[in-house]
Amino acid sequence: MERTTVAVIGLGYIGLPTAAVLATHGADVIGVDVNDKIVEAVNRGEVPFVEPDLSTSVAGAVKQGRLRAESKTPEADVYIVAVPTPFAEGHAPDLSYIDAATDGLAGQLRGDVLVILESTSPPGTTQHMADRILARRPDLSLDGSLGRPRIHVAHCPERVLPGRIMIELVTNDRIVGGLTRMAAEKAKVVYETFCKGEIMLTDAITAEMAKLVENSYRDVNIAFANELSIISAKLGIDVIELIELANHHPRVNILQPGPGVGGHCIAVDPWFIVSAAPEEARLIRMAREVNDSQPEHVIGRVVAMASRFKEPRIAALGLAFKPDIDDLRESPACLIVERLAQELPGAQIAAVEPNVTSLPRELSRFDNVVLTDFEEGVLAADIVVLLVDHAMFKAADKRRLRLREKVVIDTRGAWRWR
Repeated sequence: MERTTVAVIGLGYIGLPTAAVLATHGADVIGVDVNDKIVEAVNRGEVPFVEPDLSTSVAGAVKQGRLRAESKTPEADVYIVAVPTPFAEGHAPDLSYIDAATDGLAGQLRGDVLVILESTSPPGTTQHMADRILARRPDLSLDGSLGRPRIHVAHCPERVLPGRIMIELVTNDRIVGGLTRMAAEKAKVVYETFCKGEIMLTDAITAEMAKLVENSYRDVNIAFANELSIISAKLGIDVIELIELANHHPRVNILQPGPGVGGHCIAVDPWFIVSAAPEEARLIRMAREVNDSQPEHVIGRVVAMASRFKEPRIAALGLAFKPDIDDLRESPACLIVERLAQELPGAQIAAVEPNVTSLPRELSRFDNVVLTDFEEGVLAADIVVLLVDHAMFKAADKRRLRLREKVVIDTRGAWRWR
């Protein structure tokens, strides 16, 4: 990739790490984002969110002149689209961010340019993106027909874990699916510059489906664990012990139950499969419904315990969707705190999230919710609800925090004592 210019569109939790890794492995990278504050932060060599080791990579790449950010899509040799793909009303896929990114790059394309979609997408989205490009640029083609310059379009879904992104970008295997074989091969060359894992080639729709299947598999497994937790509570069984015992079978690997499933992947991606095949995706739909209903069970337990106190003080530990990050997207913990604030207006809720400096908008509107220090919030509480198993919480001195004197609802099984 000597002297190759790569434009990474979307400088979020996937786009910015991808841009940094490419820049530190020899590419000239231009990051593109519609948020001017993100553009300004990156150009200062700063990272606008928490991700281990990312700050060092971004600062170094910017200082070396290998990475810069802009608000407009530039001309480039390779485009990587890494924008959000949420769902809209009724869990229908919202492709508006992909469409906007596509429209922004279409006018910049010339012959032999490679466009890679990294955003997790419903089956057929890569083809949709290509069709949208060609509708705006009829002078181009995917196959060089009629002597028109060829563009190459591929899909390479991210497969990384927040908190380990900078490691897993390099070490994890990648799936590359092209609308043509040539597109897949050209995309493979891009990822070979930094990826030490195996890079497997397929067609675009299979690559799209592979990512959705990976996350749906985990969602179904978590739903099984969450359903077990509800059954176990009814039967008076410790579900964590139950799962530990069952997992001693050599072919059983049940995941852990929790207050729900959040984040930009597992809570969203299965709905893309359901949307693509609504009559056939029965198990996947049911798993989503089980996991989406899990916060209600937690809220019910807290409300029941709060009835013991005239003015209950509740410490809600964790707002992120997973441990030791600041990402609140689709977080069941945020939903639980929001609902508790509504259902218990007389309660004081201390929200404890060590990875953020302010409450998200949906919580800051409540007078009875405040962002609080961990120990201060727990010591003052009547009810302690562990929603996210941050390392800080797991390592806490339970005796010093006087947890035995309080009502403790541990949704993660992180605090177990007899």
